[in-house]
Amino acid sequence: MDLHVRLDARRKAASLEEALRDAVRDGVLAPGVRLPATRSLAADLGIARNSVAEVYARLVGEGWLDARVGAGTWVRERPSPLPSAGADRSTRFDLDLRGGLPDGSAFPRSAWADAVRRALADAPTEALGYGAPEGAAALRERLAEYLARTRGVLATPDDVVVTHGFGGLLGLVARALVARGAGRVAVESHGHASHRAVLESAGLELVPLPVDADGARVDLLDGALPKVDAVLLTPAHQFPIGVPLSRERRARLAEWATTEGRFVIEDDYDGEFRFDGRSIGAFQPLAPGRTVYGGTASKALSPALGMGWGVVPRELRGEVLEERVRTGSATDALSQLALAAFIGAGAYDRSVRALRLRYRARRERFEVFVEARLPDARVVGLAAGVQCLLELPPDVTEQAVVDEAAALGLRIGGLAEYAVDPAAAPRPPALVVGIGGPPDHRFDQAMAVVLEAVERARPVR
Repeated sequence: MDLHVRLDARRKAASLEEALRDAVRDGVLAPGVRLPATRSLAADLGIARNSVAEVYARLVGEGWLDARVGAGTWVRERPSPLPSAGADRSTRFDLDLRGGLPDGSAFPRSAWADAVRRALADAPTEALGYGAPEGAAALRERLAEYLARTRGVLATPDDVVVTHGFGGLLGLVARALVARGAGRVAVESHGHASHRAVLESAGLELVPLPVDADGARVDLLDGALPKVDAVLLTPAHQFPIGVPLSRERRARLAEWATTEGRFVIEDDYDGEFRFDGRSIGAFQPLAPGRTVYGGTASKALSPALGMGWGVVPRELRGEVLEERVRTGSATDALSQLALAAFIGAGAYDRSVRALRLRYRARRERFEVFVEARLPDARVVGLAAGVQCLLELPPDVTEQAVVDEAAALGLRIGGLAEYAVDPAAAPRPPALVVGIGGPPDHRFDQAMAVVLEAVERARPVR
């Protein structure tokens, strides 16, 4: 099998990926055509075999190619286009623009496989037994260094607890707080319903905090609301409204937590993905003794890893680990060792930088689409993360757009779906648009469907 492509000597891997994608898109490589083996193509092009494997893996993830171990790699059959607007697609979704979803096709498969091999080769025998409840020491060391360097978090390896995602951390902390006598926790008026369910299942009563242009109204914690024992926030990039917690409110929150002896639970779910060149650091350094800092690998790598972590204050750490033992929850030790190797090799940083560029380009393209085709709507929120808010024209309802999108095979959510109580926290109608989910070759199609759904939802005049 032979293949002719022209590469840019300064960016061989990137130009190979572009050339193959263009060849499939333009029909030069027809569906069913088998591609050369990675070793052969690498030798022909004078490029590293791992680079060719990474390009193949990425194109497989995007849906351009198919591959099976031992069988080879070939051009995938092209998916059929979306049906006409009148078709009923309400029970099937070809596209997904829900907020918070990353691009699964961007997962660095080859680099992760290398990290797994290194971790297994280097792991001592005792690392393959029952691990410590706080997580593998190698990963906690890597995370403490990484979080300090990239997010300004104050932590030693002994402060880090590895969990099964942020939800796992939140459940442990919530039960630990209840064991200490806590009864109420404040939450932002809009956020993940699943996180609120975790808190309520632990026995905590929720007290909603309104969100405005400066973030959550933490000033209301001083007496305007029922007294709470903790507060759950997304300070760097409020989910899903997209505003940061202002400097003044950060200072006020730190004072409240310190003087009142309360805890702040910080969900730093996408703090690394800021696109405008200005970094908003973690809140945790302002009140390290009163803040549980939480993060995950879901956005920079994949939710499939199920990997999260917390930096837990010493005062709360014992109770959190007791809950870990009591519930019998544990995180895959081999994956922890692989993630430690992945971070240590610099691959995690490279993944974050690559995705930051990808999501920034998508955000900018979406803004151009909206400005050109839907001038009476607007994209709002920080230039950051894997979702943004699309404020709808005043004559269009969220539910009407969601229903029309479903009929066109697109899954998307309205802002009201994220509210604790939509009636108590009214906001202009808006969609939470996830810019991360679709692979590159379907992102423009997904944007077009969003705008078509908005147009179809307009009332007939």
